[in-house]
Amino acid sequence: MTQAISLLDHTKHGHLKIGAQDLSHLHDQHIVPVTLHEFPRVAVEFPIVFVKNTETGEFQAVAMLGLKPGQNLYVNDGRWSGLYQPHVVRDYPLGLILNPEVEDKVWIGIRDTSPIVNQSEGQALFNGDKETEFLVARKEALISHFQQDQVTKHLLAKLAELELLESQTLTVEIKGEKRNINGLYLISEAKLTELSDEQFIELRRLGLIGPIYSHLTSLNQIQRLAQTEASL
Repeated sequence: MTQAISLLDHTKHGHLKIGAQDLSHLHDQHIVPVTLHEFPRVAVEFPIVFVKNTETGEFQAVAMLGLKPGQNLYVNDGRWSGLYQPHVVRDYPLGLILNPEVEDKVWIGIRDTSPIVNQSEGQALFNGDKETEFLVARKEALISHFQQDQVTKHLLAKLAELELLESQTLTVEIKGEKRNINGLYLISEAKLTELSDEQFIELRRLGLIGPIYSHLTSLNQIQRLAQTEASL
């Protein structure tokens, strides 16, 4: 999702519509961000792992859509072949614009160079200078997803504080060839069992027990990705 995003403004974008979903921009994206709130649904289809920003040290939860960079096994001819679409996929071509100098405030943006943004077909964004019901609903979803993302960042920091996120190498076998996947972090089951009662209770209080086990269960989906790639 590298397309430039601009501040949504009815004077500039009042004539625009959003057409049918086309996810061609994701065809070579092998991971997408997900929030903890999505874990139960994501885990049924995709492996959930964590990646670390080497500059900030922050962790991010992502769903794996492929087993190597440049590979997306769930987008074909611009269409999504999975059952569940992560929020970041559904929100496109809209998005949020943040100003690091203004805390607790976000603006709605649009990737107006997207091929599904046009002037003739799809859902209108404005009716005159008023937002359409479609845009109001999309904005509400964006704000909700942003709030979930902020909660996720806070809670992943707690997992990092407890040293539960551990760098690991995943090994998969595809058509008899073994492949190592590096740069990923997983929750260490061994360290999880070593937590004190107080630490475990704190994780439960924060609502992290469910997401932790959703993550661990989701790792079984790695074999699904391997089988999908092998069938191509």
